Amino acid sequence: MSSKHATATSNTSHKIHIILDHNRELIKLKKTPFQLHHDEAGVDNKLLQDTFKEIIKEFNRLVGLEDIKKLMYGIFGLIQVGKYREVLRLKSDSTQVLHMVFKGNPGTGKTTVARLMAKMFKDLGILSKGHMIEVERADLVGEYIGHTAQKTREQVKKALGGILFIDEAYSLIRGGEKDFGRESIDALVKSMEDYKNDFILILAGYSIEMEAFIHSNPGVHSRFPIQLTFDDYSMEELIEIAEVMVEEKDYMLTPSAKQKLKQLVMEENENPLRNLSNSRLVRNWIEKAIRNQAVRLLNEQQALQSKHILMGIQSEDFLDIKKKYV
Repeated sequence: MSSKHATATSNTSHKIHIILDHNRELIKLKKTPFQLHHDEAGVDNKLLQDTFKEIIKEFNRLVGLEDIKKLMYGIFGLIQVGKYREVLRLKSDSTQVLHMVFKGNPGTGKTTVARLMAKMFKDLGILSKGHMIEVERADLVGEYIGHTAQKTREQVKKALGGILFIDEAYSLIRGGEKDFGRESIDALVKSMEDYKNDFILILAGYSIEMEAFIHSNPGVHSRFPIQLTFDDYSMEELIEIAEVMVEEKDYMLTPSAKQKLKQLVMEENENPLRNLSNSRLVRNWIEKAIRNQAVRLLNEQQALQSKHILMGIQSEDFLDIKKKYV
């Protein structure tokens, strides 16, 4: 999946709320409260809490993806409680393996979430750099024996301190038993042992293909304890994403424009040959509508100094929106 803009929601039911109550801080996910405060042992985690509050704001801006938000909350809780356990000389499990598999269609947020995770893990001290290296088969697989392992190791070294994100990872096994892609898998498995706590590997791709991939090699399946499914967005979520996109650009959808967009999404869903690509296609439609609005305003010679007129996306701005060039 190629990069895509982060999408957001104002629907408070999707959010991890952070409520300040005088000197106490309560972080709540749905109905699962977790009380955080200074204890008698003298553990001061206020900086960690403040850092997490800033990070989780970005995750709260994502539409849907509730399982991913729960995972982030769980990882933070593990780190937080681990610090208390260390003070009391108890074993801490805060160094769990965090290699992951992302399964889902294009445009469902996989790359966006990976980037946010890289930033969060750096800020929480899990990763030293917090960058993300995004690669695909061509970046890992060489042309002759030995070349593939070298290329794969080079990408791993670039990712040390951050996340190595392999898109369409299932393509590493598409060439059969003699394909060099399997050499890359072996090199990745070895690197996961050699640099156990120095980077996080995320394999991403279509759900069915990724299921086949992770079961093709016993060493692969056992090393990825976190497997997340990115569901397709519903029509309501796609409209919500579109509204956030235009708001971020200081535009707004008029009621007629919103209805027109709903119609476009419904038509795309009913098309047996559809390629909705989830939020990607909606983003493309919004960008085309903004260009169409600019042309319309110039042709109509409207009062271009009016904020309301400059911000408004009308239903006619979505005309011919499905043409390749608009």
